[in-house]
Amino acid sequence: MDQTVSPHAIQATSKGDATSYDLAIEGMTCASCSGRVERALRKLPGVDEASVNLASETARVTGHGVSRDVLIAAVEKAGYGARGIDPTAPDDAVRHDQAARRDVIDLVAAATLTAPLIVTMIAELAGLHWMLPGWLALAFATPVQFWIGGRFYVAGFKALRAGAANMDVLVALGTSAAYFMSLYLLIRAWLGGGTPDLYFDSSAVVITLILAGRILESRARRETGAALRALTALRPDRAIRRAPDGSERDIPIADLRRGDIVVIRPGARIAVDGVIREGESQVDLSMITGESIPVARGPGDAVTGGAINGDGLLLVETTAVGAETTLARIVRLVETAQAAKAPIQKLVDRVAAVFVPAVLAIALVTLIAWLMVGLTPETAILRAVAVLVIACPCALGLATPTAIMAGTGVAAGHGILIRDAETLERARTVDTIAFDKTGTLTEGKPDIIALDAATGSDPATVLRLAAGLQRGSDHPLAQAVIRRAAAETVTIPAATEVQSRPGRGVQAVIEGQALALGSIRLIDEAGIVLEAPLAARAKALEADGRTISWLIDRGERRVIGLIAFGDAIKPTAATAIAALHARDIRVALLTGDNQGSAAAAARSLGIDEVMAGLLPEDKAIAIGRLRDQGRIVAMVGDGVNDAPALAAADLGIAMATGSDIAMHTAGITLMRGDPALVAAAIDISRRTFGKIRQGLFWAFAFNTLGIPLAAFGVLTPVIAGAAMAASSVIVVTNALTLRRWHPPTA
Repeated sequence: MDQTVSPHAIQATSKGDATSYDLAIEGMTCASCSGRVERALRKLPGVDEASVNLASETARVTGHGVSRDVLIAAVEKAGYGARGIDPTAPDDAVRHDQAARRDVIDLVAAATLTAPLIVTMIAELAGLHWMLPGWLALAFATPVQFWIGGRFYVAGFKALRAGAANMDVLVALGTSAAYFMSLYLLIRAWLGGGTPDLYFDSSAVVITLILAGRILESRARRETGAALRALTALRPDRAIRRAPDGSERDIPIADLRRGDIVVIRPGARIAVDGVIREGESQVDLSMITGESIPVARGPGDAVTGGAINGDGLLLVETTAVGAETTLARIVRLVETAQAAKAPIQKLVDRVAAVFVPAVLAIALVTLIAWLMVGLTPETAILRAVAVLVIACPCALGLATPTAIMAGTGVAAGHGILIRDAETLERARTVDTIAFDKTGTLTEGKPDIIALDAATGSDPATVLRLAAGLQRGSDHPLAQAVIRRAAAETVTIPAATEVQSRPGRGVQAVIEGQALALGSIRLIDEAGIVLEAPLAARAKALEADGRTISWLIDRGERRVIGLIAFGDAIKPTAATAIAALHARDIRVALLTGDNQGSAAAAARSLGIDEVMAGLLPEDKAIAIGRLRDQGRIVAMVGDGVNDAPALAAADLGIAMATGSDIAMHTAGITLMRGDPALVAAAIDISRRTFGKIRQGLFWAFAFNTLGIPLAAFGVLTPVIAGAAMAASSVIVVTNALTLRRWHPPTA
């Protein structure tokens, strides 16, 4: 893998004619902040789409003719900082650690200075009239307000200068009101005598609590990205390359090229995607596919960069580097899913856009109303301050992205790659799942069960000609033919004019004969009449669940023979279907195999509907018919012929053990060919959106209940500050419980 072009480190990537930039955004504190940055970016000429994620503090911008510098300038004009991101770079990690240390130092200082004020507050609640001298309370509160709390003034000023308001404005206004009111009362007492009631404790405690909440929230938010960081950490920095003369050299991964031979020592992490040329070992793929048991690998087997080698020495020929590697694609998919917004987030964004101005208006109304009914200015101001403090929309902006980051991250750890948040949201509503058969519900490694010749031919000729037609094909049936030919030491003839016929088979010219091998459609379309014994034999084989391929002479329009294949059903297939039924999901089987083979598989697995003998376009039509019945349909497949159906379905789910085109078409990719992961993908989507609903409930509940309670004087500014900090921590911590998720067993 070439780390210089790692997709995680790329700041700008091309998508067709459009360019996509990833930026780190600094200074965001609430949902209104992320919304304002998003609007500032979208206003720029050439920007097609901009999405800002509060939880990860990143922005993804796609457009034509835009530059990173222009984007950064727009963000800075909106009152925030921006830079290109590279999470793998040491300076980024150092920057994060330094910021975290500064926050902790500020919190310790704030807590130390606030402690004496809290003691007197607690004593007052206990009926003890312990009071610090006014000048001493002022001395403790002032550095908290303007040194430690200075961040709120700076960020609030930037927001107001940009023509908007955010959480920092609310905190700065609220704590300033309490501080300056206390300062005014203290000065008045110095000039006129008396012992005033001071509220320095309220302003200092609120700042301390909010800072503590931010630190806890930041740590929890960072945990939501743990899965992505774990995947990124799988990339080795260096590899041992073996030269043609046998010498070995330790080189940076960036210097590797396709075709290089890499030495993988026992216990080492595999450095590249490649094919084993020498050696045998057990390979641990758990971090990539979620498969807990190491798998045996030997010469000719593919291995994936990031996996861990067992106790054997391997020589691996490099087949992919940089952004083309499996691990790079996984990281890219997880990044995209975590950066994207779910449709439900649109509602939150609309609310956040008007939330802070509305709160300012409510606080002003609270102040005026209490003054009009005769309350003292001090009490009226404190109630307005409580409204300002409790109304921060942090939790509102964190509910959706933190749950999505946690859900997609834990899913990736178990071998389930979710393309984006919209896919995640759509998956939870699926009520019908259609499966392809070969390679999806079956092992995809069929063997020849029967080989019968028509009159005038013999089985050896059928096998020899079929092997000639199938040489060079990666199709599972073709591989079965080649294996049988090799076992019987058949000399495979050369084929010319080879042409694949999707849904039918393959045709070519061998030894002057125009031949074809494939499904019954070849016979029907050629108008060939089957001889009775062969037709009866085929019918009996199909009844046993066998797949039949017919070998025909296209020139003479006659059948030469048939080959029957048997493909074992995967051990977890029945459990997978049962798990879907337990979730009230109807299951259908769409296959190009004959009706007998499909019906036999469906009976053994308990599948509800069977549609057999389908061409690739027929599968897409079948999906359309299911959708026309009002169903929300997911399609599960692994082959090129499944791609149209995957695209036609509401949700496409592809097995990574299959073709690349299937994975590109699908919204969800299963990194190992286990059908049980289908139910797991549905389960994690439902659980993730359950957490989103819970988070939004808590966020709205805190504000809906807290604002009126604060306005009516039930909540003091201190309690309001604690509640506001707690709401964000509760929402993020609740989302983090998704990290304990494991695929269900049924």
